[in-house]
Amino acid sequence: MEYRKLGDSDLELSVITFGSWAAGGWMWGGTERKDAVDAIKASYDLGVTSIDTAPIYGQGLSEEIVGEAIRELPRDKVQILTKYGMRWDLQKGSLAFRSKNNEGQDIDIYKYAGKDSIIKECEDSLKRLGTDYIDLYQIHWPDVTTPIEESMEAVQQLIDQGKVRYAGVCNYDAGQMKTAEKAVKLVSNQVPYSMVNRGIEEVVVPYCLAANKAILAYSPLERGLLTGKMKPGHQFSEGDHRAAHKFFQDENIASVNAFLEQLRPLAEEKNASLSQLVLRWTVEKPGITIALVGARNAEQAVQNAHAIDIRLSASELSFISARLDALVIS
Repeated sequence: MEYRKLGDSDLELSVITFGSWAAGGWMWGGTERKDAVDAIKASYDLGVTSIDTAPIYGQGLSEEIVGEAIRELPRDKVQILTKYGMRWDLQKGSLAFRSKNNEGQDIDIYKYAGKDSIIKECEDSLKRLGTDYIDLYQIHWPDVTTPIEESMEAVQQLIDQGKVRYAGVCNYDAGQMKTAEKAVKLVSNQVPYSMVNRGIEEVVVPYCLAANKAILAYSPLERGLLTGKMKPGHQFSEGDHRAAHKFFQDENIASVNAFLEQLRPLAEEKNASLSQLVLRWTVEKPGITIALVGARNAEQAVQNAHAIDIRLSASELSFISARLDALVIS
């Protein structure tokens, strides 16, 4: 495994970081708790020491699973990344969307990052995770109802108390990051980035490179689309958010698979899967520090971890980019 520091901090994460949204089951058609725990442990055995989670994932379930998985691991060898600012148990802030929990009950999700809410969320997360500190605490989404400075002052208070080591943000643009920095030192921004979703290259990546902020790329496999395993006509489980997403329409699945087939000979030459090739490409892109990758079981987790074993030359990266530039998503 390879490790990279976040900005100028001393927080070092595994380049492949375990993303535990799917582990919580919510919006992924359910989960098997034992499989999720085994996946995290299998990742750790291969050097994946960093785990990203959030209270909203399974309404606390993902954090509980992470807590169970790390219970017997040395705490100082594991980096726990979690979030705040999405409440399903409090009707305050702005309504993000309506959903159903893992039991099929209707729930309303609010973006809210008021100071008192953040303090409460941190305490709840610490209990679920079974730890007394969080390595990286990140606002999950911008909250338009609360001044950014108020949210970040709360995180600075938690840092001063030793409950949080470092502050990060998710889904922030460059302007929001600058505002946040008035109240707390940021080390990272967690944003979506994949071969088919490269919008951050225009502004966010240049800003983070200039400001020495890490980028944690989530959904680098575009929720399974870039594995090459999904075929047109795929039937998603009830509650799976991908069913209505444009990337998973039949014509786009077919286009992406045709593109991936052009990469298959290179993957086979590297004795790698398409997923591993895609992940290695992702962390080679300028400004991308970490790739957050989910896994539903130990086998998937092991495959993800081994992506870091691949080496890609400049000419191979150019080969991939040329074919990617010709890909059209409708």
